[in-house]
Amino acid sequence: MSKLKKEHQEKSGQELARECVRIASDTKAEDLVILDVRGLASFTDYFVIMSGRSTRHVQGLADAISDGLSAKRISSRNCEGLKEGQWVLLDYSDVVVHIFYKETRSFYNLEGLWHDAPRHFFEAEAAVPPAAPEKSGKRSVKQ
Repeated sequence: MSKLKKEHQEKSGQELARECVRIASDTKAEDLVILDVRGLASFTDYFVIMSGRSTRHVQGLADAISDGLSAKRISSRNCEGLKEGQWVLLDYSDVVVHIFYKETRSFYNLEGLWHDAPRHFFEAEAAVPPAAPEKSGKRSVKQ
């Protein structure tokens, strides 16, 4: 296996998750969300969750993310569900990407299962925003 390109060797899990969102956004993924599961899960730091409009779209999203990261010499440890196109899982160690067909996503409800995890939502057409600021603990109140 070839070595990881120098500029990608130090990528954090958050940066890798944001790159997955960028690629998915370019491929018209729907309902993009990153769940920060650090401290809640021992097997990964981030979930990237998205929906596809059809099984072919789900497969296309998985291929686009896999190919986009492979071009940077970042390969997944495991890929499951690609043939069926209902729920594709790509495991990048610090980041696990879940690509769902819409109905399958609502059935499994990962966001509900991991309700304690901080979330970052993205619009497919929008550029990926900068990293989330630190939480101050203050809440704003509308009047």
